[in-house]
Amino acid sequence: QVQLVESGGGLVQAGGSLRLSCAASGRTFSDYNVAWFRQAPGKQREFVASITVSGSVKSYAAAVKGRFPISRDYAKNTVFLHMNSLKTEDTAVYYCAAGRNWGPGVPYDYWGQGTQVTVSS
Repeated sequence: QVQLVESGGGLVQAGGSLRLSCAASGRTFSDYNVAWFRQAPGKQREFVASITVSGSVKSYAAAVKGRFPISRDYAKNTVFLHMNSLKTEDTAVYYCAAGRNWGPGVPYDYWGQGTQVTVSS
């Protein structure tokens, strides 16, 4: 079992930055691929970014590529989403997820509770 806790969300002006953290406890977090998803009001949850077990391969949604680098810190058992040049359309609840599969549309085994990001104009 892996428990995931997101933090770092908040209210920020357009053009600003936030860093989201996904802290894990339980089974070895380093054995899992990790992804970030987001869900805006009235919309379906969508993929944002993911990182492999080794950290050597990363994948990004087109809407955030170049703005939201993903990284992981094995010593801290944490995955980060560095959110730069934020836009109002980035407003959403952001969730992290962990799983053993890799690729578009794969299921994830564990999910966090989410953290709210609100970008004002």
